Amino acid sequence: MRTLGRHRGSPRTHPKSGPVARYVTRPELPERLSPRPYLHPVTTLAGTAVTELSPVDHTHHLGVGVAVPDVEGHNFWGGRTYVRDQGPTELDNHGAQRHSAFQLRDPDGFVEELRWMAAGAELLRERRTVAATELTDTAWALDFTFSLTNVTPTPLSIGSPATNGRPGAAYGGFFWRARKEAETPQVFTADREGEPEIHGTRADWLALAGTGWTLVFAGATDRSRQDPWFVRTAEYPGVGASLASAERLPIPPGDTVVRRVVTVVADGRLDPGEASVLVRKAVSQ
Repeated sequence: MRTLGRHRGSPRTHPKSGPVARYVTRPELPERLSPRPYLHPVTTLAGTAVTELSPVDHTHHLGVGVAVPDVEGHNFWGGRTYVRDQGPTELDNHGAQRHSAFQLRDPDGFVEELRWMAAGAELLRERRTVAATELTDTAWALDFTFSLTNVTPTPLSIGSPATNGRPGAAYGGFFWRARKEAETPQVFTADREGEPEIHGTRADWLALAGTGWTLVFAGATDRSRQDPWFVRTAEYPGVGASLASAERLPIPPGDTVVRRVVTVVADGRLDPGEASVLVRKAVSQ
């Protein structure tokens, strides 16, 4: 377990110099939850928590991390598996992401190696890079990059409930489970607003705004920006970038899939103009 601060490229000047996130490397979780490292709690600079861990509505939602419901039939998301023509089904097919080593650690981030294990074998090797950077006195950015390499001698593919026959359920990849509040959070992009208008679409950035906080998500590479957004606000507050939306994502032996998502974590409710300015600054850091 480790904590993250946030760095401005010079000595810290913000009066609140405490950590903004806690990273759990070896969680003790039941197999059904697809055990994996995660960030929780993640907070704003003022200390407002903006993640949830194992909420009652979805106990397999673990703060911020990478979760994939179908890697060649193995569940690295947790919970039930969507089976074509059958629906959500309890299966004994859960995998786990195992922390292997830190290649770099400092107060504001780390580089980590993980092994994606299922049925006693390693399927994927992940290199994960996470960094926290202060943007203003009321906002900081979480820079999250993951690289998944097929270490088996045979082709693998990543799927989702959508590719397995459930329309609108293309979850799997980077995922942020936000805090649930009495009021439904607002979700917007530069030119759209509301879950029905945004879910499953592509946008340079997407903002989720609750009571006194805003999260602004952005794909930070050309390939990352091609992934549609997975958005939930009415049922629960969560945002992800879909690795497999319309079709399965193939990974030949030895090949690597890389994605980078930068998230602005801000106090207060930002408007689209403010969100755009901050996310541009965060991605260019």
